[in-house]
Amino acid sequence: MKSFSICDKIKRKFEGRALKMSKKKLFSVISVILMILILIVSENISEASGDISKVRIVYGVSEIYSREDMNSAIEIIKSCFSKWDGCKLHSIRYTDDDYCNTENNIKWMNELAKGQGYEPKFTQCIAFFSDFHSPTNPDNNTAFNVDQEYVNWSWYLARIDNGEWKLLTFGY
Repeated sequence: MKSFSICDKIKRKFEGRALKMSKKKLFSVISVILMILILIVSENISEASGDISKVRIVYGVSEIYSREDMNSAIEIIKSCFSKWDGCKLHSIRYTDDDYCNTENNIKWMNELAKGQGYEPKFTQCIAFFSDFHSPTNPDNNTAFNVDQEYVNWSWYLARIDNGEWKLLTFGY
C-alpha cells in the first residue's frame, strides 16, 4: 500500500508539472497569436486612411497669396487626401501665380462650381502639385494602381475674393 501511495505522489507530481508546462505553453502560444493579430490589425489600420504625417510643403513664391492663404488651401487638400486608404502623401507644391490665377482657370473653376452646385462667382484660383504613393495592399479598393508613385498630381481650389477655399478638382 505504501508503494501505491508513493506512486500516487509521483504521478501527481508529474501531472502537476505537465499541467504547469502546458499552461506555460498555452500562454506562450496565445501571446504569439495575439502579437500576430496586433501586427495584422495595425498594418490594416495604417492603410485604412491616407498618410499625411510626413508631407513636405513647398510654398514657392507668390505675390498674390500669403502663406496663410496657401496653408488654408493645403489643409483642405490634406483633409481630402487623408481619406484615400493606404496612400502616402510625400509633398505638396504651390504651382505659381502665372499658372493658377489666370482668367481661363477662374472661368474653368466657375464652370466646375456650377456643375457641383456652387454659385459660380469665384474670383481667385490656387493650384498645387503633389507627389504620393498608392496603396501597397492589392486588396485596397482604390482607383490607383497598386504600389505606384504618382507625381505632379494637381489640385485646384477657388474662392470668392478672400473667402473660404473650395476644392473643385484634382488629378492629372
